[in-house]
Amino acid sequence: MISRVVILLVLALLALMFFDIAANYSEHTALEGVATRYVGQGPDELGAPNLVTAVVVTYRGLDTLGEVTVLFISALGVGLLLGLGGPGAEPARKLRPASELVQTAAQYLVPIIFLFGAYIFLNGHLTPGGGFQGGAVIASGTMLLLLAIPAARVKHGLLTFLESISGFGYVVIGAVGVVLAGGFLDNRITGLGTYGTLLSAGAIPMIYVLIGLKVGSELSALLERFSKTE
Repeated sequence: MISRVVILLVLALLALMFFDIAANYSEHTALEGVATRYVGQGPDELGAPNLVTAVVVTYRGLDTLGEVTVLFISALGVGLLLGLGGPGAEPARKLRPASELVQTAAQYLVPIIFLFGAYIFLNGHLTPGGGFQGGAVIASGTMLLLLAIPAARVKHGLLTFLESISGFGYVVIGAVGVVLAGGFLDNRITGLGTYGTLLSAGAIPMIYVLIGLKVGSELSALLERFSKTE
């Protein structure tokens, strides 16, 4: 009885809070503060048509570096927990293989998915997308492969190498920005190029390639670990 009363009180407080937000909501018709500067000067300063990219990779590049670090720590923790049974441990049960139709479809679709993921992070400075989105798409291709062909195994050595070299390269580009440009992860270490073209926005395409490879390899390693665990 007491638990039900507590639940009702919590729901009533939440309803009151949301009602207050909805009743006092007022639409903003103009940008304020730092957002005005980002929108007004971002394209000229950074050469990236995708304003989200300009904010995430440069103006708030340290936040993105922190997010990548959190993802790495999460992947490391999951890998350690799932690997407690030993590196050669086999799953307790055998998975039934998918049908031949599904396996054949996966063999054709997985390369296309990987290519699409690469396209997303290569064009992240021009269109919606970026390193995290492209890396997640690549990991979805790995998941499809593992679901269609349970016996398939991902080479951990290759994933570890990609993850390590991508993270190291990301930090190196950031440090070079301190020396050659205006600060850490400043994309103007190279020329901004022609606005709106693939080879533009300075170092942003390189940063997104590294982030995409890092996220894709980390998530793929996680999925492969889960596929071997009951």
